[in-house]
Amino acid sequence: QVQLVETGGGLVQTGGSLRLSCAASGRTVSINAMGWYRQAPGKQRELVVRITSGGSTNYADSVKGRFTISRDNAKNTVYLQMNSLKPEDTAVYYCYAQRADYSSTYWGQGTQVTVSS
Repeated sequence: QVQLVETGGGLVQTGGSLRLSCAASGRTVSINAMGWYRQAPGKQRELVVRITSGGSTNYADSVKGRFTISRDNAKNTVYLQMNSLKPEDTAVYYCYAQRADYSSTYWGQGTQVTVSS
């Protein structure tokens, strides 16, 4: 099993910045991809960004150029730097980790990000 603990999030004004962290523990040796999904009220959960253990990244078009993901493999931690935040970024952000063989996906508890206009 893998446990994910998220920190960060909160309330920020439009144009502001926030940084999320997600630390993995447990059987992390089996993990390849990690990243973040988000879910806004009344909407489906959507992928924000993912990063592999080798450093390859995929960003949603809506966050390209504003969000940056990084990963510290030694600490089993990923970070999401969110800049130029917009009200439409308001959502619960969920960290996830996926096994290299795709057999399991693990989720964090979610952290609220609210961007006021």
